[in-house]
Amino acid sequence: MDGLGKARGRPVDMVLAVGDVEAFRRADDQRRKMTKRLMPAEFAEYADGQRQMKRPLYFIGGNNEDFEALHDAQDGLELAPQVYYLGRAGIQTLQGLRVAYLSGIHAPRFYEQPLKRPRALDTAKQAGYFRGPEVERVMHVRDVDILLVHEWPRGIVQRARDENVPTARALPSYWIGNPITRRLADTLRPKWMLCGHSHKGFAVSLGGEGGRPVTRIACLDQATRPDEAVFWLEFEDREPVRGGWGISGEVAWQSGAPWNLQSLPVTGPPMASAQPEGDEDREMG
Repeated sequence: MDGLGKARGRPVDMVLAVGDVEAFRRADDQRRKMTKRLMPAEFAEYADGQRQMKRPLYFIGGNNEDFEALHDAQDGLELAPQVYYLGRAGIQTLQGLRVAYLSGIHAPRFYEQPLKRPRALDTAKQAGYFRGPEVERVMHVRDVDILLVHEWPRGIVQRARDENVPTARALPSYWIGNPITRRLADTLRPKWMLCGHSHKGFAVSLGGEGGRPVTRIACLDQATRPDEAVFWLEFEDREPVRGGWGISGEVAWQSGAPWNLQSLPVTGPPMASAQPEGDEDREMG
């Protein structure tokens, strides 16, 4: 982030993360799926004070987290100096921006079931699924600058197909995403929506018909590929004015310009056969 701030000629005020931060306090915690990907357990160094955040980090839950530690902090918690878990669902004002959020992914079988304390592997896994009351808590929010979700909204790939924007990338399958986060996007109509889970960069816009507000959606890659895992935005008085991918500081979008597949980095990874990580365990009941 220091490099991005230098490239843009202004400091980075805050960092928002769209889940799967895996904020485990011990680097050797075997619950970490990241150990299988040979990624460092960086949070442990912040938790024990070896490292300090230079700017606040706010994150939502994905489907791979330390759910035992987060269960009693459903409305949010400062886990380490300047490291904040936002909570399972809600809205907060951060750096003057209204940021709404919904943690987790959609599992229809558990949508109406109560959230249980994660005491075993099965209940820990189920803690990564959002519940109906959490969705309703966010559904009534309005005037949203940024909406954070973990899983893509359903139908955005088809939207990109319908736009028929020239691109060298193969589109992922149309079924990626879920209808709940799509309903949030259509109801809240945030200025920007950020999501993760599928580990692919993606850019598409919703709305705009008949004067309807436009929601620009940026889907982020995993952290090991920062060219599309990092997406930055600059605001002026709550109005987004420009944004870009990675830490080079290069502008990919400016106010008034379209936001679509051509807004992605030119040299991004191919998008063929995109499979959301963890979908092999998705509850489809």
